[in-house]
Amino acid sequence: MESSFSPFAFPALEPERLRILVASSEAHPLIKTGGLADVSASLPAALRQLGHDARLVIPGYPLAMRQLREPKPLGEIRVPGYRTAIRLVEGRHPDHDLPVYLVDAPEYFAREGNPYCDPTGRDWGDNPDRFMLFCRVLALMAQGLPAIGWRPDVFHGNDWQTGLAPTLLQEAPWSPARVFTIHNLAYQGLFDRATFDRLELPPALWNLAGLEFHQRLSFIKGGIVFSERINTVSPTYAEEVRTARFGCGLDGLLRQIGQRFSGILNGIDYQVWNPAGDPLILQNYDAERFGLKTENKLDVQRELGLPRSEDAFVLGYVGRLVEQKGVDLIQAILPELLQDPRVQVMILASGERRSEQALLELAAANPRQIGVYIGYDETRAHRIEAGCDAFLMPSRFEPCGLNQIYSLRYGTPPIVHRTGGLVDTVVPATPENLAKGTATGFVFDEPTPAALLGAVRWAMRLYRDDPDGWRRLAVTGMSQDFSWESSARRYIELYNDAIADRMALEHARSA
Repeated sequence: MESSFSPFAFPALEPERLRILVASSEAHPLIKTGGLADVSASLPAALRQLGHDARLVIPGYPLAMRQLREPKPLGEIRVPGYRTAIRLVEGRHPDHDLPVYLVDAPEYFAREGNPYCDPTGRDWGDNPDRFMLFCRVLALMAQGLPAIGWRPDVFHGNDWQTGLAPTLLQEAPWSPARVFTIHNLAYQGLFDRATFDRLELPPALWNLAGLEFHQRLSFIKGGIVFSERINTVSPTYAEEVRTARFGCGLDGLLRQIGQRFSGILNGIDYQVWNPAGDPLILQNYDAERFGLKTENKLDVQRELGLPRSEDAFVLGYVGRLVEQKGVDLIQAILPELLQDPRVQVMILASGERRSEQALLELAAANPRQIGVYIGYDETRAHRIEAGCDAFLMPSRFEPCGLNQIYSLRYGTPPIVHRTGGLVDTVVPATPENLAKGTATGFVFDEPTPAALLGAVRWAMRLYRDDPDGWRRLAVTGMSQDFSWESSARRYIELYNDAIADRMALEHARSA
C-alpha cells in the first residue's frame, strides 16, 4: 500500500453527501472502557443512516480483530520512522452496516484487555509511542490511501489518543477539514519533553501556540489548536470547561478559540438500549407495561445474591471507580443508608484497587443489602439498569454521561449532581415539575455526601409514599428522546462549518 496520495485519484464529492473518517481509540463492542466507545460506534452509524459516507478507524486490538465482520487485509503502510510495516484491515462493525478499519501493528496494539493499562492497572509505558503511531496512520488515511480508494472530506478525531493527527495534517500537502471532540478534558495525554523529542515532532511545535503545556507535551492540545472546529459532548460542559474550575488548565485556550468551540449532546442507540426489545434482560417492558419491570428487579437481585423482594428500594451504580464519578460519595452514605433494611444497592464497577476492595468488603459485611460485581459486563449493565428502582450518578463533573440517559429509557429515575451533561438531560423532581409532569429524576447541587443522601431520601420517600407519582416520574423519563439522529444532524452542521473554514483558508493561501 502506498502512503502517498494523488489529489485526482478519488471520486468527487457528491452534493449534500459527506465523506467522514471518524477516529477513536475504542468503539463498542470491539473494545470498550467507557462512553467514548458507545459514541464512536453510534455516531458514524447514525451519520450513515442520514445518507453520509462515515467510516470508523481504531487500533487493531486482539479483541477488535476477533469481532470484526468480513475482515479483509488492505496491504501494508510504510510509515516514515518505523521499522516494521503496519497492516490496514477493513471490515464491518458487528452491529451496524459501518465500514471499520483496524490499524494492525502487533508490536503496539496486540495486547489483551484494556487499551491503555497493563493488567495491574498502570498505564502502558509506551502509550505516547503507541498513539503517535496511530496518529501518523490517521494522517495518511485522512489524505487518502489509494488501496482504500476513498478520501474523507472531514477527519473527526476523538480525545487525546487522536490529538496529534490534526497536528500532522497541518503541514501535509492536502488535508480534509478537521473536527476534534473532547469527551473528557481531564485526560489530556501529557508527557515530558524527552517524549516530545523521541517522537520526532517538529521542534517548532514546542511552544505555547503549539503542543507545549506547562513544559509538557499535550496530545489533546494538538487536536484543539490544529482543528477547524472543536466540540465537547454537552452544552453545559462546553460552558464549564471555559472556567478555571473545570478547564484543567486549558480554559484560557478554549475561551480564546471562541465560536470554533461548542457543545453537542451525545445521543444513545435505542436499538441497543431499549427495554421493550432488550435481549439481555429477563422481561421486556415499556411505558404501558411498566409493572413488568419488577420481574427484572427480582431477577437481578437473585443474580447478585440479594434477597428477592419487590418491597426493597434498589439503587444501582454502573461505572468507573474514579474520583470524577463520585463513588466516594456513595461509599460515604452507605453506612447510614443501610440502616434501613429495605434498601439494597447494586454496583457494577472497576477502577482504583482500593475502591474495589472497599466495596467488596462492604458487600461481604452486608450480604443482604449490597451486591457488587468488579469488572465491566455489558449484560449485567443492562440488567442493573432494568432491575433497579433508581440509578446513582453523583459525578463531580460529567462531560455528557450516558448511564443517566440509559436509566431514563429503562424507567429507572437517575439521581445526579447538577453538572455537565447531567443538567442537560435530567429534569429535577421538584414539587413544581412533578405537578407539571415534566420531572424525570433527582438533582442535587453540591458534590457532598449530605447532598447525595438528601436526594436519595427524597427519591425513597416518593417511591414509598406515592407509587402513582413515582410511576409518572419513571414513565416521563421513558418518553424522552435522546436518540442519535438529532445529535448526528448537529455534527453534520459542524462538519459543514469546518469545511467552510478549510475552504476559506485554502482560498486565502492561494490568493
